Amino acid sequence: MTNDIRSIIEQEADAVRNIPISERYAEAVDLIVKHVHKQGGTLITAGMGKAGQIAMNMATTFSSTGTPAFFLHPGEAQHGDLGIVRRNDLLLLVSNSGKTLELIELVDLARGLVPDIPFILITSDPQSELARRATLCLPTGAPREVCTLGLTPTTSTTVMTVIGDVLVVGTMDRIGFTTTDYAKRHHGGYLGSKSRQLSRKEAEA
Repeated sequence: MTNDIRSIIEQEADAVRNIPISERYAEAVDLIVKHVHKQGGTLITAGMGKAGQIAMNMATTFSSTGTPAFFLHPGEAQHGDLGIVRRNDLLLLVSNSGKTLELIELVDLARGLVPDIPFILITSDPQSELARRATLCLPTGAPREVCTLGLTPTTSTTVMTVIGDVLVVGTMDRIGFTTTDYAKRHHGGYLGSKSRQLSRKEAEA
């Protein structure tokens, strides 16, 4: 059992190490900063299934670190929630296959409201339909799932999460996000207390 656990962890760690690294990450951060911090738009994340849960986590993490973002469920978008899309917004879509029908439809619908709305795509298939239409594509490296069936999103969602973290941290760095800024957004819990302590120490230094 111990060897099995170690093998799973090593496979996921290898997948993270093999994420393709390129200047596209800097370009993605540039897009986020331009649309959200310079033009007053919002970062809208979207995905279906497990990828949607990762997209939701990205939105909350971006929001808590100074970049206004929200998750738009592609299904709900077709029933009125699309109305949150505005000029200067930016889409961040997560789709392992790059062929998710609901996301393809979401792009069409969003561009019906804002014809030139750009979108960043995180996917395992840089040749997919969504990738071909994306403003910027961030490939995951198409890792094999550690699921014994090779089907359940496991390794793929781990890699997606890491890519989201890279974008969050890169954006924080670009906007100069500080512990004081963090404390203003975290009023409760351990992180709220810790960020306020750090903020006071920095102010006293």
